[in-house]
Amino acid sequence: MLQETSPQEIIPRDSATVVMLRDTAAGLEVFLMKRSGLSDTFGEAYVFPGGKLDDADCSATALAALDCEAAGLARALGEPQLPPTVAAGLYVAALRELFEEAGVLLSHGSTRPASNAASDWNAWLQTAAGQLQARAMQPWSRWITPRMAAMSKKRFDTRFFLTLAPIDQDARHDDFETTASVWLTPRDALQRWDRGEIEMAPPQIMSLAHLARYTNCVQALQAARTQAPPCICPENYRDDSGQVVLCYPGDPLHTVPQRALPGPTRLYVRNKRFEAEGGMAALYAD
Repeated sequence: MLQETSPQEIIPRDSATVVMLRDTAAGLEVFLMKRSGLSDTFGEAYVFPGGKLDDADCSATALAALDCEAAGLARALGEPQLPPTVAAGLYVAALRELFEEAGVLLSHGSTRPASNAASDWNAWLQTAAGQLQARAMQPWSRWITPRMAAMSKKRFDTRFFLTLAPIDQDARHDDFETTASVWLTPRDALQRWDRGEIEMAPPQIMSLAHLARYTNCVQALQAARTQAPPCICPENYRDDSGQVVLCYPGDPLHTVPQRALPGPTRLYVRNKRFEAEGGMAALYAD
């Protein structure tokens, strides 16, 4: 018998994450960074660059620096209830976090902030009107931390964006919030996770399983353009043995009957690690 785990009455924080892609001889690769062990949310796990939405991201100065109007960006996110300024602010947050955490600046201009400090970023925006490449960010998915969080005390409402890595910039970790970085094919990353060599949270596991279905960046970006970003809010249960089960849309236990993602519809928490029902093969199943 399965029981719902205890809910947390915490409003999720608006956040943005950037899944940076590149094509190589080995196929499509994804940029991943290792969180600092001091992080209070999945410390030492490998993640995509990203973070929470700041008030300054929605300021008139920040929105004026985008190369697309807020209304158009809001439509691309596919969230009619979201104010256009907040929707556009999420693009700013994604671009800012990509620069702060990975050192990659998607800009039409040649200037860069003096450092990745918030003060230098905001000062640069004052002179960067129309430079930030919001058009380079393709909305892909939306992940909301469940009310019954399995291994986190915080909740986030995170919009995932796909983007191409610029050929003239090298991405790397910041040696503060993140301590290592690597480019991997989705399958290689998942195999390392399966062997216990790296740790990852469910959004990364499921997102990489999704990306493993594409052979190049064009395929992944085209697929993202042809559908509205699915909203994924896992629902957690605990079975008679005390094991936590994370169910995704389309699972018989989930309140949303339509599938949002390919692959398995549930993960298990075993020995403080996430495991796919059906093993690695299930991650690649249609």
